[in-house]
Amino acid sequence: MAKNPPVRVDHKLEEVASPDQPAEPTGAGRLEEVGPQSEDDAVQQIGDDAAQQIGDDAVQDDLFEHHRVIVDRGQSLLRIDKFLFDRLPGNSRNRIQNAIKAESVRVNGKAIKSSYLIKPLDVIQIVLAYPPRDTTLQPEAMDLEIPYEDPDLLLVNKPPGLVVHPGHGHHSGTLVNGLLHHFNGLPTHRNGEVRPGLVHRIDKDTSGLLVIAKTEYAMTHLARQFFDHSIDRTYQALVWGSPAQDSGTVRTQIDRDPRNRLKMAAFLDEQRGKHAVTHYEVIERLGYVSLLQFRLETGRTHQIRVHTSFLGHPIFNDSVYGGDRVVVGPSFSKYRQFVENAFSIMPRMALHARSLGFIHPETGQKLAFESDLPADFSGVLEKWRRFAGSSPDSWALDSP
Repeated sequence: MAKNPPVRVDHKLEEVASPDQPAEPTGAGRLEEVGPQSEDDAVQQIGDDAAQQIGDDAVQDDLFEHHRVIVDRGQSLLRIDKFLFDRLPGNSRNRIQNAIKAESVRVNGKAIKSSYLIKPLDVIQIVLAYPPRDTTLQPEAMDLEIPYEDPDLLLVNKPPGLVVHPGHGHHSGTLVNGLLHHFNGLPTHRNGEVRPGLVHRIDKDTSGLLVIAKTEYAMTHLARQFFDHSIDRTYQALVWGSPAQDSGTVRTQIDRDPRNRLKMAAFLDEQRGKHAVTHYEVIERLGYVSLLQFRLETGRTHQIRVHTSFLGHPIFNDSVYGGDRVVVGPSFSKYRQFVENAFSIMPRMALHARSLGFIHPETGQKLAFESDLPADFSGVLEKWRRFAGSSPDSWALDSP
């Protein structure tokens, strides 16, 4: 896989303030867990009846935990690594020092060294890769496409249909099981629990690029980049309809849909859910569908799927958000047959993680990667291209 720069939106997008400002402290010296950014927590909140759908298909919640501490007024001078070791149970001093080295610990908004002496009323923010939960993961031989690997990290080009991490209904056959077989070892917690190297995930039915950390330090450094929104990532999707504008930005809150616990929904009420920002650009208009490219500022569960549905342009064949039926186009039986043929070519939603760019944790080099559209996506795209230039008489004859 060539390491070409990611496809970038070449129009200006308005600047957006970071949406993840920490909550106000509840008391001096108290540790605040601002919130692990993981779909696993969403699964726990909704119960087993809905867990399989969200657990299998939850996309884009980046996997890190964020803490905020305000030092007591009476606190004496103390090295920050010792101070945090005493206040973050379950974390080794080495893990905390790695986080400091990765600039994932900030005091009053600035990166510091392990030797920094904390002072009364210092505001400390900590971002750590999400802690492990499963101690029974088993290695499984798997044919993984790995376009890049070095001692610190690797890139996986995930095929559609592969679940990223074991969860409800999927205890084996996941990407993590395959990674355990590929590696001799993965980053571990201090009690020996397996840490699968994940700092972000994509849906089971989404194809494309994932970065996997191979060391504790790389994991912490990458988690910080996702938290800071400094990761460059683009997605491409085939959506129903033709957006009115060639490019735009969607800003909403995303929270669970009160009418369907298996779905997420967009809200304009700033008090609901989590802030989400998606930039989009129309790449190609193909009659009743369009190929769009997306750049994410935030990583929320089902973010692109929710925002395209919010715009009235659900992703082609997305069964959760209404894309698995004829959304746009005539009522002719030949057209309906054409769409059914297209669904059979791509029996999953048409969403692909196209590019990924980040700073290498050890070298400081900017790395950028691209992933070609997989065969099913390319096939359905070509089918719609032929359709856009065809006559109605040939629609149903254009078989898969």
